[in-house]
Amino acid sequence: MRIARYATAGILALALSAAMIAPASAQAPVELSPPATPPAAKPAAKPAPKPASPKPAPTQATAPAPPPAAPRREADIAYGAYQRGYYITAFAAATRRVEEQKDAKAMTLLGELYANGLGIQRDDKKAAEWYRLAAERGDREAMFALAMLHFSGRSGAVNREQGAKLLAAAAKLGNPAAAYDLGLLYIEGQLFPQDFARAAELFRSAAQVGNVEAQYALATLYKEGRGVPKDLVEAVRLLAAASLADNTDAQVEYAIALFNGTGVAKNERLAAVLLAKAARKGNPIAQNRLANILAVGRGANANPVQAIKWHIIAKAGGVSDIPLDAFVQQQPPDVRAAGEKAAKPWVDALKEARASRS
Repeated sequence: MRIARYATAGILALALSAAMIAPASAQAPVELSPPATPPAAKPAAKPAPKPASPKPAPTQATAPAPPPAAPRREADIAYGAYQRGYYITAFAAATRRVEEQKDAKAMTLLGELYANGLGIQRDDKKAAEWYRLAAERGDREAMFALAMLHFSGRSGAVNREQGAKLLAAAAKLGNPAAAYDLGLLYIEGQLFPQDFARAAELFRSAAQVGNVEAQYALATLYKEGRGVPKDLVEAVRLLAAASLADNTDAQVEYAIALFNGTGVAKNERLAAVLLAKAARKGNPIAQNRLANILAVGRGANANPVQAIKWHIIAKAGGVSDIPLDAFVQQQPPDVRAAGEKAAKPWVDALKEARASRS
């Protein structure tokens, strides 16, 4: 469903204070340093930890989640139309299903269509009402969706307490996104007493069924020894799973673990590949670590032009590195100029993006 969640990033940032390790020297990086704060998963559902900078409590919806599965064959028409983008057909089929069968899944689908203005004019009040009716009939996806509306204030006044109750109910019924978000609330320690062990339980239940943000969050707890015994091997296993699912923050942390051989067999070449992938997706930490690798040729062939390029881009993204500054100054003018030219489109794009947000 297209319901967003909180941004875990900040909650873990408040609760977990990871020690900052100075950036690796561009001249001879013996190891890559981890992000200054526990990575925060990007709002793929909002709450979640993330490499660059976790943020506090849930605020608004942003990332789509898959539509709830339709258990009955009769509902396949509505959900099939929804998944193919035939929203008017989905609306008509779901409406008919509700009228004939009072089907909770069809009610949830109607809530989804109203909440996102798909095939019909957006109407948060109608969305909330359909979600409420489905939730009363025990539909866990509707409970989760309605919780998000309460947290964001889209169903009226912001009601975090009611949102938390709905998350708890949905999590109890096995909704992994709800379990993940509820875990973040236990880390935040505002609606509930702070309880890292309870958060770890909730993250684990979601991680076991493939929730990527939960895998990343649980990895952070294992890395720090919060709510669970400190276990770098388990942390890296979870990071690897989230990295495989293309979670950028997990890719960065897993790559750093691989480069340093922390909790996993050392593999500098694979680390460089993962960092390059995350760097191209715009992660400043990955860009900085990749620049260090390219400056000295560990895990990848030395490439001063590319090292300068990624260093400049990382600095524009807020990650500075004094040893790399010195490395740049030591390069011939033509090499510096080539690196600056290669970085310019990225830096210009960053400036445009910031200007459009201001």
